[in-house]
Amino acid sequence: MWIPLGNYEFGVSYENHTSHPAPGHIILYPGGISETEFLIAYGGVDFSSKMGQLAGNHFITITSNLDQPAELGKMTLWQGAQRIKFEVA
Repeated sequence: MWIPLGNYEFGVSYENHTSHPAPGHIILYPGGISETEFLIAYGGVDFSSKMGQLAGNHFITITSNLDQPAELGKMTLWQGAQRIKFEVA
Protein backbone atom coordinates (compact mmCIF):
# COMPACT_ATOMS: atom_id res chain seq x y z
CA MET A 1 0.00 0.00 0.00
CA TRP A 2 1.17 3.49 -0.80
CA ILE A 3 0.59 6.69 1.19
CA PRO A 4 1.59 9.76 -0.84
CA LEU A 5 2.93 12.73 1.14
CA GLY A 6 3.67 15.16 -1.68
CA ASN A 7 6.62 17.46 -1.05
CA TYR A 8 6.68 16.88 2.73
CA GLU A 9 10.26 16.74 4.00
CA PHE A 10 11.19 14.63 7.03
CA GLY A 11 14.77 15.91 6.96
CA VAL A 12 16.26 12.44 6.51
CA SER A 13 18.31 10.89 3.76
CA TYR A 14 18.79 7.23 2.88
CA GLU A 15 19.52 4.91 5.79
CA ASN A 16 18.74 1.19 5.98
CA HIS A 17 17.04 1.57 2.60
CA THR A 18 15.59 -1.19 0.45
CA SER A 19 13.64 -1.71 -2.75
CA HIS A 20 12.33 -5.10 -1.60
CA PRO A 21 10.69 -4.78 1.83
CA ALA A 22 9.36 -7.95 3.46
CA PRO A 23 5.71 -8.34 4.48
CA GLY A 24 5.09 -6.18 7.54
CA HIS A 25 7.83 -3.66 6.74
CA ILE A 26 6.89 0.00 6.50
CA ILE A 27 9.32 2.14 4.55
CA LEU A 28 9.69 5.87 4.00
CA TYR A 29 10.78 7.17 0.64
CA PRO A 30 12.21 10.62 1.54
CA GLY A 31 11.58 12.09 -1.91
CA GLY A 32 13.79 12.82 -4.87
CA ILE A 33 12.85 11.04 -8.09
CA SER A 34 9.27 10.64 -6.84
CA GLU A 35 7.28 12.34 -4.11
CA THR A 36 7.74 11.59 -0.41
CA GLU A 37 5.71 8.52 0.54
CA PHE A 38 5.17 5.61 2.91
CA LEU A 39 4.97 2.07 1.58
CA ILE A 40 3.38 -0.71 3.64
CA ALA A 41 4.44 -4.13 2.37
CA TYR A 42 2.03 -7.03 2.74
CA GLY A 43 3.41 -9.37 0.09
CA GLY A 44 6.22 -9.47 -2.45
CA VAL A 45 7.33 -5.93 -3.33
CA ASP A 46 9.53 -4.33 -5.98
CA PHE A 47 9.37 -0.65 -4.98
CA SER A 48 9.39 1.37 -8.20
CA SER A 49 7.93 4.41 -9.92
CA LYS A 50 7.46 5.48 -13.53
CA MET A 51 11.11 6.58 -13.43
CA GLY A 52 12.39 3.18 -12.28
CA GLN A 53 13.34 1.41 -9.09
CA LEU A 54 13.18 3.34 -5.79
CA ALA A 55 14.52 2.57 -2.32
CA GLY A 56 13.01 3.64 0.97
CA ASN A 57 14.10 3.61 4.60
CA HIS A 58 12.78 0.63 6.55
CA PHE A 59 11.80 2.11 9.91
CA ILE A 60 8.86 0.13 11.32
CA THR A 61 7.98 -3.57 11.24
CA ILE A 62 4.52 -4.94 11.89
CA THR A 63 5.17 -8.11 13.89
CA SER A 64 1.69 -9.41 14.69
CA ASN A 65 -1.59 -9.82 12.85
CA LEU A 66 0.20 -9.82 9.48
CA ASP A 67 -3.03 -10.95 7.81
CA GLN A 68 -4.56 -7.52 8.49
CA PRO A 69 -2.25 -5.48 6.19
CA ALA A 70 -2.94 -8.00 3.42
CA GLU A 71 -6.70 -7.60 3.94
CA LEU A 72 -6.35 -3.81 3.93
CA GLY A 73 -4.21 -3.99 0.78
CA LYS A 74 -6.84 -6.03 -1.07
CA MET A 75 -9.58 -3.67 0.13
CA THR A 76 -7.55 -0.69 -1.10
CA LEU A 77 -6.98 -2.34 -4.47
CA TRP A 78 -10.67 -3.08 -5.06
CA GLN A 79 -12.39 -0.22 -3.18
CA GLY A 80 -9.87 2.64 -3.40
CA ALA A 81 -8.19 4.76 -0.74
CA GLN A 82 -8.79 3.83 2.90
CA ARG A 83 -8.22 5.75 6.12
CA ILE A 84 -5.28 4.62 8.25
CA LYS A 85 -4.12 5.69 11.69
CA PHE A 86 -0.76 4.95 13.29
CA GLU A 87 -0.69 4.71 17.09
CA VAL A 88 1.89 3.65 19.62
CA ALA A 89 0.72 0.47 21.34
